[in-house]
Amino acid sequence: MAYNGRMSMARSSQQSSQGRKKEDDSDAFMTLPDREIAGCISDIGIPFSVSDLQKPNPQQIQKVFEWFAELLLNTTREVVAPGMSAAAFAISGDDADRIFTADTRELMGFFVMLRRLLAECGVKDFTFSDLYKPTHPRLVRVFSYIINFIRFRESQTPVIDRHFNSLDETKRRIESLWSENESRRDTLEDMERNKDRLSEAMREKERRSQDLKTRLLELKKGQERVAEKLERARAEQSRLKLVLEERNTDRMTIRKEVEKLRPYASQSPGQLEHQLRELGDQLGRERGEIERLERRDRALKTSLDTFVLVHADVTSLTRLATDVAEELRKEEEELSRANRARDALSERSNNVRDVERQERFLGKQLQSWNERTEKLRRTAEEKQEVARVRVEELRGVHEGLGRERRVRG
Repeated sequence: MAYNGRMSMARSSQQSSQGRKKEDDSDAFMTLPDREIAGCISDIGIPFSVSDLQKPNPQQIQKVFEWFAELLLNTTREVVAPGMSAAAFAISGDDADRIFTADTRELMGFFVMLRRLLAECGVKDFTFSDLYKPTHPRLVRVFSYIINFIRFRESQTPVIDRHFNSLDETKRRIESLWSENESRRDTLEDMERNKDRLSEAMREKERRSQDLKTRLLELKKGQERVAEKLERARAEQSRLKLVLEERNTDRMTIRKEVEKLRPYASQSPGQLEHQLRELGDQLGRERGEIERLERRDRALKTSLDTFVLVHADVTSLTRLATDVAEELRKEEEELSRANRARDALSERSNNVRDVERQERFLGKQLQSWNERTEKLRRTAEEKQEVARVRVEELRGVHEGLGRERRVRG
């Protein structure tokens, strides 16, 4: 056990000696001559000689370290003074200035920043005594590392500048992409709102189209009813024509019979008077019947004229219904085109301006179609009213003829 312990101690001491040997080799490689160190420090604007390095003055050494920190970190005692003052006040309150003097606070904060810098330069064992009680070997080592770091940084300035510029470019690119993303988000929200408005307009158009279809069906049914009435009137007209022809034939027959009765005028006056009275009565009846048939003929002609006008009105209504159907077909095509435009809007959000222009164009077309449809509807209603008045007049004429026929009968 003791032997093994001694062996482990030998190995640890051997490893530590090897670590110190490697560290000494690296320090020997990085260490600069005293004259070169003093010359570099003098070049930065601080009077410094080899004797100042061999017999260091803490205040002068602190100024040199402060210059290195300002050069590499852009940090001085004045920079860390507010933070250290606030920290001292947070710890000790109103007694901060009495317990921690300003120089002590600033030196402690400066030491923390400087220790971080020297750790990056390769000096891992920098202590507060290197500021407060500097020695020649420590200063040679620390200054050598700092000067070599500054030389290395100056040799790599183009690379550093390139990376810094690329960082700025990346930052600008991120800002531009962020602003572009915001603008695209706003554009997307506008497109969604426009899509909702367009969907509402399309639903309104579909509702109006359905109303127009219902109105067209009603017009077609009215046209069919008017056509049926016209056919019945034509049939009645044909029947009345046949009756009139029969009455004319009967009148011609009566006239022929009258001509045949003229030779009997030489008969006795009483008999002739009796026959004359009979013939007069018969003639009166025939004349009344003929007058009635003539009035009937005139009434039928009037009815025929009225039915011709009604037929013309029905034809115009049919043509109007055809026009309305054509307008509806066009409107359905426009609606289908608008549906395709709405689908294209959801698929191609970057063409929102074209969709808005097409929407306005379709809105104008729909407004014009609505105006034309309303105008056609008013025209159809006016003609329908005229046809209704004519039909009422015909109905009155027919009722008068019926009453006259009943009176005659």
